[in-house]
Amino acid sequence: MMDSKILKLALVQTTLYWKDKVANFAMLEEKIWDLDQDIDLVVLPEMFSTGFTMDVAEMAEPMNHTACKWMKQMAAQKQMVLTGSVIIQEEGRFYNRMLWVEPSGKIQWYDKRHLFRMADEDASFDMGFNRVVFELNGWKILPQVCYDLRFPVWSRNRVIGEEMEYDLCIYVASWPAPRISAWDILLQARAVENLSYSVGVNRIGKDGHGVPFSGHTSAYDFKGNQLVFNENEEEILVVELNKQDLSSFRRKFPAWKDADDFQING
Repeated sequence: MMDSKILKLALVQTTLYWKDKVANFAMLEEKIWDLDQDIDLVVLPEMFSTGFTMDVAEMAEPMNHTACKWMKQMAAQKQMVLTGSVIIQEEGRFYNRMLWVEPSGKIQWYDKRHLFRMADEDASFDMGFNRVVFELNGWKILPQVCYDLRFPVWSRNRVIGEEMEYDLCIYVASWPAPRISAWDILLQARAVENLSYSVGVNRIGKDGHGVPFSGHTSAYDFKGNQLVFNENEEEILVVELNKQDLSSFRRKFPAWKDADDFQING
Protein backbone atom coordinates (compact mmCIF):
# COMPACT_ATOMS: atom_id res chain seq x y z
CA MET A 1 0.00 0.00 0.00
CA MET A 2 1.18 3.52 -0.77
CA ASP A 3 2.55 5.95 1.79
CA SER A 4 0.10 8.55 3.04
CA LYS A 5 0.42 11.49 5.40
CA ILE A 6 -3.26 11.09 6.35
CA LEU A 7 -4.71 7.92 7.86
CA LYS A 8 -8.50 7.81 8.10
CA LEU A 9 -10.05 5.54 10.72
CA ALA A 10 -13.61 4.45 11.46
CA LEU A 11 -14.03 3.57 15.15
CA VAL A 12 -17.08 1.36 15.67
CA GLN A 13 -18.71 1.92 19.07
CA THR A 14 -21.65 -0.46 19.35
CA THR A 15 -23.58 -2.83 21.55
CA LEU A 16 -23.03 -6.54 20.86
CA TYR A 17 -25.38 -9.51 20.76
CA TRP A 18 -24.42 -11.96 23.50
CA LYS A 19 -22.75 -15.05 22.02
CA ASP A 20 -24.57 -14.60 18.70
CA LYS A 21 -22.07 -14.45 15.84
CA VAL A 22 -24.65 -14.35 13.06
CA ALA A 23 -26.43 -11.36 14.59
CA ASN A 24 -23.17 -9.50 15.25
CA PHE A 25 -21.82 -10.07 11.75
CA ALA A 26 -25.09 -8.89 10.23
CA MET A 27 -25.23 -5.78 12.44
CA LEU A 28 -21.60 -4.84 11.79
CA GLU A 29 -21.85 -5.53 8.07
CA GLU A 30 -24.69 -3.03 7.83
CA LYS A 31 -22.62 -0.40 9.60
CA ILE A 32 -19.51 -1.00 7.51
CA TRP A 33 -21.42 -0.88 4.23
CA ASP A 34 -22.54 2.65 5.08
CA LEU A 35 -18.97 3.92 5.45
CA ASP A 36 -17.46 6.27 2.88
CA GLN A 37 -15.03 4.58 0.53
CA ASP A 38 -12.04 6.69 1.66
CA ILE A 39 -11.73 4.97 5.06
CA ASP A 40 -8.37 3.22 5.47
CA LEU A 41 -9.00 1.23 8.66
CA VAL A 42 -12.12 0.00 10.47
CA VAL A 43 -11.63 -0.74 14.18
CA LEU A 44 -14.07 -3.09 15.93
CA PRO A 45 -14.32 -3.80 19.69
CA GLU A 46 -12.82 -6.70 21.63
CA MET A 47 -14.54 -10.05 20.97
CA PHE A 48 -16.83 -8.29 18.50
CA SER A 49 -18.45 -11.53 17.29
CA THR A 50 -19.52 -12.86 20.71
CA GLY A 51 -19.13 -10.30 23.46
CA PHE A 52 -16.55 -10.77 26.23
CA THR A 53 -17.22 -14.37 27.23
CA MET A 54 -15.18 -17.10 28.93
CA ASP A 55 -17.25 -19.84 27.26
CA VAL A 56 -14.33 -20.60 25.00
CA ALA A 57 -15.18 -24.19 24.06
CA GLU A 58 -18.58 -23.05 22.81
CA MET A 59 -17.54 -19.82 21.10
CA ALA A 60 -14.00 -20.42 19.78
CA GLU A 61 -13.24 -21.10 16.15
CA PRO A 62 -10.10 -21.92 14.17
CA MET A 63 -8.32 -19.45 11.94
CA ASN A 64 -9.81 -19.01 8.46
CA HIS A 65 -13.25 -19.97 9.73
CA THR A 66 -16.36 -17.79 10.08
CA ALA A 67 -14.83 -14.62 11.58
CA CYS A 68 -11.79 -14.58 9.30
CA LYS A 69 -13.90 -15.24 6.22
CA TRP A 70 -16.36 -12.50 7.15
CA MET A 71 -13.54 -10.02 7.74
CA LYS A 72 -11.88 -10.97 4.46
CA GLN A 73 -15.12 -10.47 2.60
CA MET A 74 -15.80 -7.07 4.15
CA ALA A 75 -12.21 -5.88 3.67
CA ALA A 76 -12.23 -6.90 0.01
CA GLN A 77 -15.65 -5.48 -0.79
CA LYS A 78 -15.00 -2.13 0.91
CA GLN A 79 -11.24 -1.99 0.18
CA MET A 80 -10.52 -1.21 3.82
CA VAL A 81 -8.43 -2.91 6.48
CA LEU A 82 -10.49 -4.40 9.35
CA THR A 83 -9.23 -5.08 12.86
CA GLY A 84 -10.82 -6.35 16.07
CA SER A 85 -10.50 -9.36 18.37
CA VAL A 86 -12.23 -12.75 18.34
CA ILE A 87 -11.84 -16.07 20.19
CA ILE A 88 -9.49 -18.36 18.27
CA GLN A 89 -8.65 -22.00 18.99
CA GLU A 90 -5.26 -23.22 17.82
CA GLU A 91 -3.56 -26.52 18.69
CA GLY A 92 -5.79 -27.04 21.70
CA ARG A 93 -5.22 -23.53 23.06
CA PHE A 94 -7.55 -20.53 23.12
CA TYR A 95 -6.50 -16.97 22.31
CA ASN A 96 -8.13 -13.56 22.49
CA ARG A 97 -6.75 -12.71 19.08
CA MET A 98 -6.78 -9.29 17.44
CA LEU A 99 -7.02 -9.91 13.71
CA TRP A 100 -5.70 -7.52 11.08
CA VAL A 101 -7.30 -8.27 7.71
CA GLU A 102 -6.30 -6.50 4.51
CA PRO A 103 -8.34 -6.16 1.29
CA SER A 104 -5.91 -8.55 -0.41
CA GLY A 105 -6.97 -11.27 2.03
CA LYS A 106 -3.73 -11.19 4.00
CA ILE A 107 -4.28 -11.80 7.73
CA GLN A 108 -1.95 -10.87 10.56
CA TRP A 109 -2.70 -11.02 14.27
CA TYR A 110 -1.76 -10.14 17.81
CA ASP A 111 -2.66 -12.37 20.78
CA LYS A 112 -3.67 -10.49 23.93
CA ARG A 113 -0.77 -10.45 26.38
CA HIS A 114 -2.43 -9.41 29.64
CA LEU A 115 -5.40 -11.61 30.53
CA PHE A 116 -8.01 -10.13 32.85
CA ARG A 117 -7.78 -12.40 35.91
CA MET A 118 -10.69 -10.65 37.66
CA ALA A 119 -12.98 -12.28 35.08
CA ASP A 120 -10.94 -15.54 34.95
CA GLU A 121 -9.67 -14.75 31.47
CA ASP A 122 -6.28 -16.11 32.54
CA ALA A 123 -7.91 -19.47 33.33
CA SER A 124 -9.72 -19.66 29.99
CA PHE A 125 -7.17 -18.29 27.52
CA ASP A 126 -3.47 -18.58 26.77
CA MET A 127 -1.50 -15.33 26.79
CA GLY A 128 0.36 -14.04 23.79
CA PHE A 129 4.10 -13.52 23.91
CA ASN A 130 4.77 -11.58 20.72
CA ARG A 131 4.50 -7.83 20.37
CA VAL A 132 3.83 -6.99 16.74
CA VAL A 133 3.62 -3.85 14.62
CA PHE A 134 1.42 -3.69 11.54
CA GLU A 135 2.02 -1.38 8.59
CA LEU A 136 -0.59 0.52 6.61
CA ASN A 137 0.10 3.23 4.03
CA GLY A 138 3.48 3.98 5.55
CA TRP A 139 2.10 4.08 9.10
CA LYS A 140 3.39 1.74 11.82
CA ILE A 141 0.62 0.57 14.14
CA LEU A 142 0.82 -1.25 17.47
CA PRO A 143 -2.21 -3.47 18.23
CA GLN A 144 -3.28 -3.98 21.86
CA VAL A 145 -6.32 -5.48 23.60
CA CYS A 146 -8.23 -4.01 26.56
CA TYR A 147 -6.39 -4.96 29.81
CA ASP A 148 -3.06 -4.42 28.00
CA LEU A 149 -3.78 -0.71 28.48
CA ARG A 150 -2.88 -0.94 32.19
CA PHE A 151 0.68 -2.11 31.46
CA PRO A 152 2.75 0.71 29.90
CA VAL A 153 5.99 -1.26 29.57
CA TRP A 154 4.34 -3.62 27.06
CA SER A 155 3.35 -0.72 24.81
CA ARG A 156 6.47 1.42 25.30
CA ASN A 157 7.52 3.00 22.01
CA ARG A 158 11.12 2.02 21.35
CA VAL A 159 13.73 3.74 19.22
CA ILE A 160 14.90 1.74 16.21
CA GLY A 161 17.77 3.48 14.45
CA GLU A 162 16.65 7.09 14.17
CA GLU A 163 12.92 6.34 14.19
CA MET A 164 10.32 5.29 16.70
CA GLU A 165 8.88 1.79 16.48
CA TYR A 166 5.28 2.88 15.87
CA ASP A 167 3.14 5.93 15.05
CA LEU A 168 -0.22 4.78 16.41
CA CYS A 169 -1.35 2.39 19.15
CA ILE A 170 -4.83 0.91 18.95
CA TYR A 171 -6.72 -0.61 21.89
CA VAL A 172 -9.86 -2.68 21.24
CA ALA A 173 -11.84 -3.28 24.40
CA SER A 174 -14.72 -4.49 26.50
CA TRP A 175 -13.95 -2.05 29.32
CA PRO A 176 -16.71 -1.97 31.99
CA ALA A 177 -18.43 1.27 32.95
CA PRO A 178 -17.42 1.26 36.66
CA ARG A 179 -13.74 1.65 35.71
CA ILE A 180 -14.13 3.92 32.68
CA SER A 181 -12.20 6.81 34.27
CA ALA A 182 -9.05 4.65 34.18
CA TRP A 183 -9.65 3.98 30.47
CA ASP A 184 -9.78 7.72 29.73
CA ILE A 185 -6.66 8.52 31.74
CA LEU A 186 -4.54 5.67 30.40
CA LEU A 187 -5.46 6.17 26.73
CA GLN A 188 -4.34 9.77 26.94
CA ALA A 189 -1.18 8.79 28.83
CA ARG A 190 -0.22 6.20 26.22
CA ALA A 191 -0.29 8.91 23.54
CA VAL A 192 1.81 11.40 25.51
CA GLU A 193 4.44 9.02 26.85
CA ASN A 194 4.96 7.29 23.50
CA LEU A 195 4.88 10.40 21.28
CA SER A 196 2.24 8.71 19.14
CA TYR A 197 -1.42 8.76 18.32
CA SER A 198 -3.56 6.60 20.62
CA VAL A 199 -6.96 5.16 19.75
CA GLY A 200 -9.35 3.17 21.94
CA VAL A 201 -12.54 1.45 20.76
CA ASN A 202 -14.88 0.24 23.49
CA ARG A 203 -18.32 -1.33 23.30
CA ILE A 204 -21.57 -0.11 24.89
CA GLY A 205 -24.64 -1.86 26.32
CA LYS A 206 -24.72 -4.84 28.70
CA ASP A 207 -23.35 -8.34 28.28
CA GLY A 208 -25.06 -11.62 29.15
CA HIS A 209 -24.03 -11.25 32.79
CA GLY A 210 -25.51 -7.76 33.08
CA VAL A 211 -22.11 -6.02 33.08
CA PRO A 212 -22.55 -2.46 31.71
CA PHE A 213 -20.20 -0.85 29.19
CA SER A 214 -20.17 2.89 28.58
CA GLY A 215 -18.10 3.37 25.45
CA HIS A 216 -15.79 6.38 25.71
CA THR A 217 -14.33 5.43 22.34
CA SER A 218 -11.75 8.12 21.58
CA ALA A 219 -8.58 9.16 19.81
CA TYR A 220 -5.71 11.29 21.13
CA ASP A 221 -2.84 12.96 19.37
CA PHE A 222 0.81 12.89 20.46
CA LYS A 223 0.28 15.91 22.76
CA GLY A 224 -2.65 14.26 24.53
CA ASN A 225 -5.31 16.33 22.76
CA GLN A 226 -8.59 14.49 22.32
CA LEU A 227 -9.55 14.30 18.63
CA VAL A 228 -12.87 12.43 18.82
CA PHE A 229 -14.98 11.07 21.68
CA ASN A 230 -18.36 9.48 22.28
CA GLU A 231 -19.51 8.74 25.80
CA ASN A 232 -22.20 6.10 25.50
CA GLU A 233 -24.02 6.18 22.17
CA GLU A 234 -24.09 3.92 19.14
CA GLU A 235 -21.79 5.67 16.66
CA ILE A 236 -18.99 5.20 14.18
CA LEU A 237 -16.45 7.90 14.91
CA VAL A 238 -14.35 8.93 11.92
CA VAL A 239 -10.96 10.49 12.63
CA GLU A 240 -8.09 11.60 10.39
CA LEU A 241 -4.54 11.29 11.72
CA ASN A 242 -1.70 13.37 10.25
CA LYS A 243 1.74 11.77 9.93
CA GLN A 244 3.42 15.05 9.01
CA ASP A 245 2.20 16.69 12.23
CA LEU A 246 3.48 13.73 14.23
CA SER A 247 6.92 13.78 12.58
CA SER A 248 7.22 17.53 13.03
CA PHE A 249 6.43 17.31 16.75
CA ARG A 250 8.92 14.49 17.25
CA ARG A 251 11.64 16.65 15.66
CA LYS A 252 10.78 19.70 17.75
CA PHE A 253 10.31 17.77 21.00
CA PRO A 254 12.63 14.72 20.79
CA ALA A 255 11.96 13.33 24.26
CA TRP A 256 12.31 9.86 22.77
CA LYS A 257 16.08 10.39 22.59
CA ASP A 258 16.19 10.33 26.40
CA ALA A 259 14.21 7.14 26.83
CA ASP A 260 15.50 4.36 29.10
CA ASP A 261 16.67 1.02 27.76
CA PHE A 262 14.85 -2.01 29.14
CA GLN A 263 14.01 -5.63 28.41
CA ILE A 264 10.75 -7.51 28.77
CA ASN A 265 11.17 -10.95 30.32
CA GLY A 266 8.62 -13.74 30.51
